[in-house]
Amino acid sequence: MTTLLIQSSARTEGSVTRKLARKLAEGFGAPVATRDISNGLPVISADWVAANGTDASERSDAQREVLSQSDSLVAELRDADRIVISAPLYNFSIPASLKSWIDLVARARETFRYTETGPEGLLKGKKAYIVAASGGVPVGSPVDFATPYLRHVLGFLGIDDVNIIAADQLIAKGGDSVTAAEIAVADALTKEAA
Repeated sequence: MTTLLIQSSARTEGSVTRKLARKLAEGFGAPVATRDISNGLPVISADWVAANGTDASERSDAQREVLSQSDSLVAELRDADRIVISAPLYNFSIPASLKSWIDLVARARETFRYTETGPEGLLKGKKAYIVAASGGVPVGSPVDFATPYLRHVLGFLGIDDVNIIAADQLIAKGGDSVTAAEIAVADALTKEAA
């Protein structure tokens, strides 16, 4: 079993999501591949869209180059049995870098496909954990646009087993919220070990 850890918090020091996500990922006792996207990823462009829409056997060298980073990110995701995503809530949603990562890995014919009955995710059999933190937004509330979106995107890719660990409303709850999230991390590790 391998774990892919996606770190998206802009804060490299003192980040609650970074700390909890790393503790969770390393706690599984399996190899961990870490992808820190906090410094940003390229946004998809017209050239990227054209390259992605071209059959792989017909792509030019320039098109293969445009897709090279996306190909690497997709390969990391495919190779992982378990995905842990640190997801701080910024302005009610996810960091821009995490949205760019999603855009680069959500690829028709690679991580999902269209069928006569609708889209089908191609990354079945994986488990995902979203470690979310917020200053004031209650995770799971009507103004949390981050965790429902991430759950939906992962499900679209075929990853239906999605668990959310929240350290929310840190400004109001402070250490109590972090303690609750640490307990949730320990519970998740115990369940996986059973």
